[in-house]
Amino acid sequence: MGSSAFEVEGGHRLSGSIEPQGAKNEALQVICATLLTDQAVTISNIPDILDVRRLIQLLQGMGVEVHRHDTHTYTFQARQIDLSFFQEETFHRHARAIRGSVMLLGPMLARFGKAFLPKPGGDKIGRRRLDTHLIGLKALGATFHFDAAKNEFFLEAPSLRGTYMLMEEASVTGTANVVMAACMAQGTTTIYNAACEPYVQQLCRMLVRMGAKISGIGSNLLTIEGVNQLRGTTHRVLPDMIEIGSFIGLAAMTQSELTIKHAHIHELGNILRVFERLGVPTQIQGDDIVIPSLEEIEIQTFIDGSILTIYDAPWPGFSPDLMSIALVVATQAKGSVLIHQKMFESRLFFVDKLIDMGARIILCDPHRATVIGLNRQYPLRAIQMTSPDIRAGVALLIAALSAKGTSTIYNIHQIDRGYERIDKRLNALGARIRRI
Repeated sequence: MGSSAFEVEGGHRLSGSIEPQGAKNEALQVICATLLTDQAVTISNIPDILDVRRLIQLLQGMGVEVHRHDTHTYTFQARQIDLSFFQEETFHRHARAIRGSVMLLGPMLARFGKAFLPKPGGDKIGRRRLDTHLIGLKALGATFHFDAAKNEFFLEAPSLRGTYMLMEEASVTGTANVVMAACMAQGTTTIYNAACEPYVQQLCRMLVRMGAKISGIGSNLLTIEGVNQLRGTTHRVLPDMIEIGSFIGLAAMTQSELTIKHAHIHELGNILRVFERLGVPTQIQGDDIVIPSLEEIEIQTFIDGSILTIYDAPWPGFSPDLMSIALVVATQAKGSVLIHQKMFESRLFFVDKLIDMGARIILCDPHRATVIGLNRQYPLRAIQMTSPDIRAGVALLIAALSAKGTSTIYNIHQIDRGYERIDKRLNALGARIRRI
């Protein structure tokens, strides 16, 4: 993983089939949930990526017994947890490196009555505050202190009590944290404006199999009756819908016919519909998605003829993680589109690289970009670039694969954090990506 760049030879058509990895965001949640019981929990289809491996190392440091069956299947058993580990430098280093570590707070409070967390790191995509998490846990009865000298949070709650709460934002990890804590609180917790992503639904279904009492799964109003203890279970992580969307964009940009296997189509929300509006039709065969080889992508307009706008929104809206992919696809389409990235404020800053490659994009402000499609009249030019965050990294990789010439993408650990062996998997389809 120490390698620093991808050398990408563009302009090749790909073909074949590819299976999406397990969903990173779900895996981080369900791995944290294994702390809620002293019994064994086996989880399969875990993606083998940096963020997940770091979280598993954190749990091992805390004393969780981790048994690795194969690359993607693990059993976790949190029998004896060493609370002194939280004072150690290793914990601070690992927990800072990965934003998912914030989801240890809920389970730790529920089971041990205390939790520690250094201020987490992760992506640079604007201010991702922890307020939702802390306010939610506080509502259940936790008190928290922020130690400015150590830059760490300390939470404690001798007992958690159920309550009604209206979340100020439908945060996925915030909802996960509060749900995990509420499962073992006394009484009933009602969470309104809960995030209802498939990832949260999966976490709730797993908790229910562990003995939790949760109703309203899939909606934004969750009701949780606290129980005294939870038991072990087995769980399979869904395929990563962001990777599925990325592969659809990749096929369209490289004019390739690709099949995405086992895509759990009913869990994709409106992803396929948004790509269809961008001019990328898909065919469903069983649980597979087939993207035909497209000579031309034509962006649809709204019914009254006005320019299409694509914007992100909390589930079941279009995922903010796919906005950069939609933007890249539009650069070679016929027609124009306004990309309105509402949820994060610095996710569009990678468009300057696309402009360097010859794309016609007007960056209106940090949230909006107008793309005037080139309709393949001029291929993108190969350039040297750096990946700013996980999702933009893959969008740039797709742009480079469709460009003329050889591009170099630096800082690819940002891609490795979220995508498993992406170079090898794409090379198997005919891409030419070299790690240097």
